[in-house]
Amino acid sequence: MDCKEFERMIPDFIARKLDFQNLIKFKDHMEHCADCKEELVIQFLVSEGMQRLEEGDAFDLQNELKERLEDAGRKIKFHSSFLVAGAVLEIAAVIALAGTVVWLIS
Repeated sequence: MDCKEFERMIPDFIARKLDFQNLIKFKDHMEHCADCKEELVIQFLVSEGMQRLEEGDAFDLQNELKERLEDAGRKIKFHSSFLVAGAVLEIAAVIALAGTVVWLIS
């Protein structure tokens, strides 16, 4: 992912609309690009801050962004574990099928 693509995804990240694959790319790029991380912080503070000011709510946007990024990390781990479990089940099914075929042939 390049910086332009990252910047286009920021509004979807803020709105929690990124799918699993894009979330992985987004988070990985952000962790390796200080400029994009700074841009995310700025856009998050502006968009969420304006909304909170209009609502009149108290807010701690730095902490909210940190929590949102941690939530994204948990989501990635959760989905990744399902992908691994699915791969293991597929391998087990292929082995069982191959065993059945060998048993039937012999």
